[in-house]
Amino acid sequence: MERFLGGSPLSVLVRLIFISLLVGAAMTYLDLSPPDLYESAVRFVRSITGLGFDTVRKVGQWVITGALIVVPLWLLMRLFAARK
Repeated sequence: MERFLGGSPLSVLVRLIFISLLVGAAMTYLDLSPPDLYESAVRFVRSITGLGFDTVRKVGQWVITGALIVVPLWLLMRLFAARK
């Protein structure tokens, strides 16, 4: 279990809480929220589709929606991997 988590469950939990606190504070300082980020991404995709690229819009929404989950998880995994 420790190998999978990258440490003891308690230490991983403490690190996740600390990183969440830092990210939350930075986002609050920058006046950002997850719904705002998502809406910005959707507006960007819609601006591209305004050019008449319906397929690009659909694929772009899929990429952005997936990236909202994948990128933070990847970043967390890289942060934990760098500590080894």
